[in-house]
Amino acid sequence: MNRHKLSIAIPASAISDTPHPREKTAKIGLIGRAAAIFRVDEIIVYPDNPKMDQRRDIDYMALLLNYLETPQYLRKTLFKLDPDLEFAGILPPLRTPHHPTSGKTKHLQVGEYREGVVMSEVKDGLMVDIGVQQPALLRQKQFAVGKRLTLQVVNVGRQIDVQAASREDVPQYWGYRVKVEEHSFGQLLKNGSFDLKIATARIGNDFMDVASKIGEKWRGSQRVLVAFGAPSRGLHEIVEDEGLKLDGLVDFVVNTVPNQGTVTVRMEEALLASLAIFNVHFNC
Repeated sequence: MNRHKLSIAIPASAISDTPHPREKTAKIGLIGRAAAIFRVDEIIVYPDNPKMDQRRDIDYMALLLNYLETPQYLRKTLFKLDPDLEFAGILPPLRTPHHPTSGKTKHLQVGEYREGVVMSEVKDGLMVDIGVQQPALLRQKQFAVGKRLTLQVVNVGRQIDVQAASREDVPQYWGYRVKVEEHSFGQLLKNGSFDLKIATARIGNDFMDVASKIGEKWRGSQRVLVAFGAPSRGLHEIVEDEGLKLDGLVDFVVNTVPNQGTVTVRMEEALLASLAIFNVHFNC
């Protein structure tokens, strides 16, 4: 894919206003769906409250986002039984290209890409599960059993042959990766190698007032970050805890929901609104 990489940063406390695990799971499902709809390459979950240990919420969100991104036919292999997955059944299907709906061998086509997991080693290479009725042969042995791989089908017949591929080689959207940020949001902005950093906030420029300037920089950027604040505190307040100013850390602070009719806009609502606007204007 010859386009820039789009990352979004979401706070650990995004689910703090949702007490029950079922509702937390549903909210995380909305976040994952929004990311997939607008072809987000990376979801960064960052700690946003230095007064609290947020490791539990961060790990919880990362687990469910990773589970949702994983093709259904690989989930039992790659995820062990976990109480945090109790309500995973309500997660919406992503229906992305790497989540094929057919599990029949006869529907496989030479050249198509599949996600797979190494099942066992054999004389000629590795047997991998690619979600059809029979395993495929990967004529390499450098991957461990249980390893998830992106694969391309090179032969369909009595034996299915595949070759290892890079996600970057796939000519269509191939899901998101989840990154757990160990440092503060301010450090993420300082340390991250982003060409364009956009903060969404109610106290910011109306999007249309800066759309042309963002567009100019967007078109020349390889890595774009769009960041979102927490339910109870915006990004201005989050970086103030570090003695920093948001305007000095990002390229743009943007209000993507001007003239809102509600007192607050939830993070998942701002996520959908912002990515939709960016998609229309910048074809992200």
